[in-house]
Amino acid sequence: MTLEEKIAQLFGVWVGASAEGGDVAPYQHDMEETVDLDELLPQGLGQLTRPFGTAPVDPALGALSLARTQRRIAAANRFGIPALAHEECLAGFAAWGATAYPVPLSWGATFDPDLIREMAAAIGHDMRSVGIHQGLAPVLDVVRDARWGRVEETIGEDPYLVGTVATAYVQGLESAGIVATLKHFAGYSASRAGRNLAPVSMGAREFADVILQPFEMAVRESGVRSVMHAYTDTDGIPSAADEQLLTGLLRDTWGFEGTVVADYFGIAFLQTLHGVAGSLGEAAGAALAAGVDVELPTVKAFGEPLRKAIADGLVPEHLVDRAARRVLTQKAESGLLDPDWDPAPAVLTGIDAEHARGTVDLDTTGNRDLARRVAEESVVLLTNDGTLPLAPEPAARVAVIGPLAETPTAVLGCYSFPVHVGSRTPETPLGIELPTLREALAAEFSDSEIVTARGLDAVDAPRGDGFAAAVELARGADVVVAALGDRAGLFGRGTSGEGCDVASLALPGAQQELLDALLDTGTPVVVTLLAGRPYVLGRATDEAAAVVQTFFPGEEGTRALAGILSGRVHPSGRLPIGVPRQTGAQPATYLAARLGQASEVSNLDPGPAFAFGHGLAYTTFEWSDLEVSGGQIASTDGEFEVACTVRNTGARPGTEVVQLYLHDPVASVVQPVQRLIGYARPAELAPGEAVRIRARVPADLAAFTGRAGRRVVEPGELELRLASSSSRTRLTAHLTLTGAVREVDHSRHLHARLTTEAVAPSA
Repeated sequence: MTLEEKIAQLFGVWVGASAEGGDVAPYQHDMEETVDLDELLPQGLGQLTRPFGTAPVDPALGALSLARTQRRIAAANRFGIPALAHEECLAGFAAWGATAYPVPLSWGATFDPDLIREMAAAIGHDMRSVGIHQGLAPVLDVVRDARWGRVEETIGEDPYLVGTVATAYVQGLESAGIVATLKHFAGYSASRAGRNLAPVSMGAREFADVILQPFEMAVRESGVRSVMHAYTDTDGIPSAADEQLLTGLLRDTWGFEGTVVADYFGIAFLQTLHGVAGSLGEAAGAALAAGVDVELPTVKAFGEPLRKAIADGLVPEHLVDRAARRVLTQKAESGLLDPDWDPAPAVLTGIDAEHARGTVDLDTTGNRDLARRVAEESVVLLTNDGTLPLAPEPAARVAVIGPLAETPTAVLGCYSFPVHVGSRTPETPLGIELPTLREALAAEFSDSEIVTARGLDAVDAPRGDGFAAAVELARGADVVVAALGDRAGLFGRGTSGEGCDVASLALPGAQQELLDALLDTGTPVVVTLLAGRPYVLGRATDEAAAVVQTFFPGEEGTRALAGILSGRVHPSGRLPIGVPRQTGAQPATYLAARLGQASEVSNLDPGPAFAFGHGLAYTTFEWSDLEVSGGQIASTDGEFEVACTVRNTGARPGTEVVQLYLHDPVASVVQPVQRLIGYARPAELAPGEAVRIRARVPADLAAFTGRAGRRVVEPGELELRLASSSSRTRLTAHLTLTGAVREVDHSRHLHARLTTEAVAPSA
């Protein structure tokens, strides 16, 4: 291959599929000039960027358009190499008419990796069915500051939860033949003050033990084939130009063999935002040297600037060879270089453009059922004074009050198609069924009278003309369902989403004022939250009849929420991130050392109102019979086995999520007071039913980055806490590690092995 042909494999072009099934057209983005495909294609093309996720297009016609373009691309270059097509898939395939699943923060709330793996496989199947090869998900950023707008895109504030759920998602996506992409590598979520794309100030130890842990797990265990660099710089080094990170750690240490792709425009940002390159050619050279293989979303630095930099001797050609080899290897793995490769997916067999419209269904009954199951498992019951589940009283008057009472898109995050793209084309139908909360409650409580008032014009609106009428409506109701939360959007157009960062964690607009006024009526108030991040709830924390938290639960979200309120669905979600008690207590995380918690020397309490892992059921559970098998002493290369029994002692079925935390009282460097090292979500227990939980815990899980910068297991006392949340330990095993300090590396054990077994009914 010529130099030009190799370089052509290293960039994408942002396109939109034809609504009529013709060739894709380059997308005009406000950060880029439109490219000339006729000029580019004779040299080849690495990627097609978001052919379905750029504008609304019927899925069948989009697949037809993509197939025609792939034939054009292959025919134009002398090797017949097609492009690899990628799409967003953060909460489902981001295409018109595709199932909108719950956002990743809801995945974390399920504590159910098996279910998330199943969901990802369905997403991958839909993407592959229309000709897509790569998905830009999942996000493995660990939340460090809930003010950050992209919290909804994360899985939570704990690296072990993030790692296990993200690994399952990758396994599901890859099982369908889709190249999954880990992002954002690494540190993006720790940007200063929760501001999008702000610098990251973090020590190497926190970076290794919190930020990198989920990525390491996914690289080792998931079969992932792509990684996306982060926008941010950490301690002055931009991720896109960090050779130690993208090559030394990712490839040389962890053994990653796939491609590293740029976050959109990230290579050019080395010049324009970070100031570590004086030109686009220098930026291209820095990114290639660091280990970035593909420029996305479209050609800029890896085009003429890179060619000129090579010609001028500023960038060695072998860096292009290295990246091109990785890209072509991935295309070969995806079947794009097979002699019998056909760009037309099976869904187009026997279909032409004239008859294609409406023939491809990306929101099947099976998909919706899966979206419902994820939504139901992700709903978190925060408080309940016994009002829930609501009794099915005939003629009861239920007032649904709040700015999200009748908003169909209230269940969607910023990367769902109707929000991400559809908001620019309001004349286009949503493409999927999105029942409002009022509609879902009316269907669930068909014998009740459902009355509705917004109270506020929008989630971020001040008190207006409808406020008093909404409060008066509440006075005459038997129960109030307060419909509060966020509006997903991008770059300030929402209250949650990319670029929608906040100064405090107070509810947006006048929602707290509305909530307080509803509490003042004396009518029982059930607070429902459809949000992208946790918010301070003020008086409602103690005074509401119940508080039910969801995180943008997808197209079946309001039905899942209604099912929880009626008791048809038993609440089983757990918080993947704590709910704060004070608006100004950020950044805060349960992974705090002693100095990071409440103390007598500060008037600011960073403690949560509801802690990581918290969630109630409509029943009660008894934890008993703690057992430590094999003794309470093990060497620093040994393991412990602990077990306990969990029994449903209430009158209703329910699910208890068993969480295993490690507490290291004395260590050579400061440690979090506790951290999650394992969890189990056993099957729902009937009243009186019990299950025995066993956990085999390798000493490796006590490892941390020591003073010398290497990960060590130290001898000393430990506690293993079996808990229903990070703030509610049920049983504690006191253990001792003996022997010498032991260094461990990336081959260490990453998991406690938790198993469940049925227990005979008590006499």
